[in-house]
Amino acid sequence: MRLASLESMRVAVPPLFAFDNSYVRDLEGLYEPWRATPAPAPRLLALNEELAAELGVDADALRAPEGLAVLVGNTTPEGASPVAQAYAGHQFGGFSPRLGDGRALLLGEVLDVHGRRRDLHLKGSGRTPFARAGDGKAAVGPMLREYVIGEAMHALGMPTTRSLAVVATGGDVARDTMLPGAVLTRVAASHIRVGTFQYAAAHDDPTLVRRLADHAIARHHPDALEAENPYLAFFEAVVDAQASLVARWMLVGFIHGVMNTDNMTISGETIDYGPCAFMDAFDPATVFSSIDRGGRYAYGNQPPIAQWNLARLAETLLPLFDVESDTAIAAATDVLQSFPERYNEYWEHGMRAKLGIADGQPDGALIDDLLVLLHAQSVDFTSCFRALSSAVLGDAAPARSLFAAPSGFDAWSVRWRAQVSSQASDPQAVAEAMDRANPVYIPRNQQVEEALAAASDGDLEPFRRLLDVLAQPFDERPGLESYSAPAPPSCGAYRTFCGT
Repeated sequence: MRLASLESMRVAVPPLFAFDNSYVRDLEGLYEPWRATPAPAPRLLALNEELAAELGVDADALRAPEGLAVLVGNTTPEGASPVAQAYAGHQFGGFSPRLGDGRALLLGEVLDVHGRRRDLHLKGSGRTPFARAGDGKAAVGPMLREYVIGEAMHALGMPTTRSLAVVATGGDVARDTMLPGAVLTRVAASHIRVGTFQYAAAHDDPTLVRRLADHAIARHHPDALEAENPYLAFFEAVVDAQASLVARWMLVGFIHGVMNTDNMTISGETIDYGPCAFMDAFDPATVFSSIDRGGRYAYGNQPPIAQWNLARLAETLLPLFDVESDTAIAAATDVLQSFPERYNEYWEHGMRAKLGIADGQPDGALIDDLLVLLHAQSVDFTSCFRALSSAVLGDAAPARSLFAAPSGFDAWSVRWRAQVSSQASDPQAVAEAMDRANPVYIPRNQQVEEALAAASDGDLEPFRRLLDVLAQPFDERPGLESYSAPAPPSCGAYRTFCGT
């Protein structure tokens, strides 16, 4: 057969992703075009098949050598326009005017099967112009950590970035010791942060903040375009999204650990799972991050820190709110001061669901009094709320057993059960609704560490088992009792690290 005939029989292979790079088109000045550092021997460690299907990409194609080359950054896929994004940020209260993606690349954007625009982003793909003193690399453990925590948060119903894949690079990363390297492929509604606006506001181009705001409105909060003042409505939408997000964190005992302004998204998704962890014994002062020595980002500080971060966003948007400075400041202040009320509304709605109390019903001091009891007796936050559904059905023993001095719980329980009974609801239905609000499985800190340590040594089975458990956090299953138990005292104080 002649060569021409063979050529005519070839079937064109479609690209893995259909990219559409609006960030690059719209926002020159907020990125640097860049390429990933080649990985010597890519090997797939984890692939999120559910997310791949959502993105409309064939999981088997991602497993193939050509797919792995894309996921690790060795190949720039057709249509991609990889860039390192620029942003600034307040880190632990101190402003850094130039941060940016020091070890990450935005490959581009894809429309998923629901028509939603999603960023495809590599993390750990090598040094960029924003790398500062870092090597631009990432180790297997922290990348798998982001994968498992992100998936747990997704299963818990949290707005969150998610991980499509983790690929071992075949090279080592120098930290306190030599560790196996990896690249994570992260999917997000976008990677636009409060810090992105801070960088734009400090830029020489006076049109950049407006272009960024217009882009963010169109992408995340298009309803703002209908408002009399679209930029103020946009700010209000971000404030509301963050009030809802942080309330959800608090309701499951999640501690982000590094709530810098460069880690707060405009979309309202949780981003950056570095030193995060879930609280065991209830204590508002709980801190896990090894670098948060002053407790700035402690569990109980998360709502006011979110409002502080949003004030920094407002500062960048003032010229867009009104040409008159005083008028702009007054308008921004009104919206910003609504944050506590918005947060409290989301928080109280969620706590009523956890306690089986209908919205609109008086709850008195039931919520606060229970939290005081949990704190005073160092009771496990997740276990206690999960056990309350049994008490609704007449068996208070599981909850009561968590208290060293149960008389306080007994007195509180009388008031609480009277409130639930006054609603004239079917107890079984109430208990089932509570179980849908109170997880039995969360990423328990010691189990996460055990899974990551095993994975770093080449054994991925504990990681896969943990993922499977966390995929159904509200469904109690036999044989998984160890996954619902808090860490024993012998584990000592838990500390997390940024994983850089």
